[in-house]
Amino acid sequence: MLFVCSQNRLRSPTAEQVFSTRADIEVASAGTNNDAVTPLTAELVAWADVIFVMEKEHRNKLQRRFKTHLKARLVCLDIPDDYEFMDPDLVRLLENKVGRLLP
Repeated sequence: MLFVCSQNRLRSPTAEQVFSTRADIEVASAGTNNDAVTPLTAELVAWADVIFVMEKEHRNKLQRRFKTHLKARLVCLDIPDDYEFMDPDLVRLLENKVGRLLP
């Protein structure tokens, strides 16, 4: 599973940390912006079986830039950039939205 936001500083790293404790899935995170902490690459896109983007803008960028590498299921979580890293409200939102899609 790959979590994607813009900068890979707040939302997607929070999601990665929240779900990294599960033994049944592998998780990573990246950002769509060139100056992201971990920029999104073709290799990450090809690696993922499910990609969770935080906003429609991220989905659009990902589809434009990595169309040939995109084989994964793509899910938009509709989570705005209103949270700090590991914000309890963000964690609850991620657990609710992502948790129901996991095995």
